[in-house]
Amino acid sequence: MAADAGDFTDPPTEVLAEAAAAFGLLSSPSRLHIVWALAQGESDVTGLAERVGGALPAVSQHLTKLKLAGLVRSRREGRRQVYLVDDPEVVTVVRVMVGQLTARNPAPLRRIGTGA
Repeated sequence: MAADAGDFTDPPTEVLAEAAAAFGLLSSPSRLHIVWALAQGESDVTGLAERVGGALPAVSQHLTKLKLAGLVRSRREGRRQVYLVDDPEVVTVVRVMVGQLTARNPAPLRRIGTGA
């Protein structure tokens, strides 16, 4: 049964475009893993690269894209940049999606982005 048209108001086109862009960025397993890792706590690029199993330059590029989209931000801590999630609602979406997929697949999880 289709939802009654009065139940939902269509969002503006600009909002849909912004949401699609955010989902597009999160469609990369590496970027999704980075957001997942940052949801657990802030980290520098070296720590993220070790955690997600990516090369330092690649993780840095992913962080730049996520930062430009407003999904993560950074702050200076001494000589290093520390990254953290800038939008807690995005973390909620990621946790719900990953949680649902985990519940459907009781097999042990593989590390995202490593193929292991």
